[in-house]
Amino acid sequence: MVISRKGRTIDDNPWWGQWTIYLLLIVAGLVTLLPIVNICAKSLSNSASIAKFPLMLLPHGLDFSAYHYILSTQVLLRSFGITVFATVVGTFLNLLFTVFSAYGLSKTYLPGHKYMLWFVIFPMLFGAGLIPHYILLKNLGLINNIWVLVINGLVSPFNLILMRNFFWNLPDGLEESATIDGANDLQTLWHIVLPLSKPAIATIGLFYAVHHWNDFFTGLYFINDNSKWPLQVILRSIVIDQTMMNMGNLTSQADEAALTISPENIKAATIMFSIVPIMLVYPFLQKYFVKGIYLGSVKG
Repeated sequence: MVISRKGRTIDDNPWWGQWTIYLLLIVAGLVTLLPIVNICAKSLSNSASIAKFPLMLLPHGLDFSAYHYILSTQVLLRSFGITVFATVVGTFLNLLFTVFSAYGLSKTYLPGHKYMLWFVIFPMLFGAGLIPHYILLKNLGLINNIWVLVINGLVSPFNLILMRNFFWNLPDGLEESATIDGANDLQTLWHIVLPLSKPAIATIGLFYAVHHWNDFFTGLYFINDNSKWPLQVILRSIVIDQTMMNMGNLTSQADEAALTISPENIKAATIMFSIVPIMLVYPFLQKYFVKGIYLGSVKG
């Protein structure tokens, strides 16, 4: 609100500006939400309704046959377990190495601090490429190994710098008081720093978890055994082959009931099966998300 020379108040943010913002946000939300609603409706509809109504927002002829089929297929359950393993174990190790590294980099009095910080920043700007990356993982014995889904990209430079800035933003007096009371660096980190860093840890953990869950290229490039493929690579095979029955040795033999399920029905059910678990995590971490990014952005 702006006050004019005559003492009258002038609204510097008129009503039409607010409604324009609301309208744009509603349109953006619909563009994001409607494809998911369409896929969900297809996954719950029968084959005849999908052929008749390619675009639908509500299920037509409610049918759970596609979900029954994909949940009875061993390959999908196995790939789901591999993805859950990579997400849970990978996120834990990501946070462990990121937190310890960021805590060390936040101490500007350490010798060679600037050089170590540039050592972290440099990989953000330049990469060795796919072939050197493949040779490195091969020499480490990680090719065709599910641990490549966990160890590959163990620390993200962006997340490391974000976490470092968060630690750097904490008041120095908190750690100094803990040192006076006789706490060492590990005790200070565990009892003082980490409890105050829950928003940042939740934010970074969400970044890592989403990355592991949606990781497609690692399984595609570095795992040749289809029995070790993560869920996203299996999903790609389903979409490209049009149906799970055409995946050859990737699936169990199709039973008579599966022959009546349309490929679109199976693809829709598989997509929902792959996105729902990670979507359920967001409501529990949403309150930390914006706060974690904001607190780690500036010193003040």
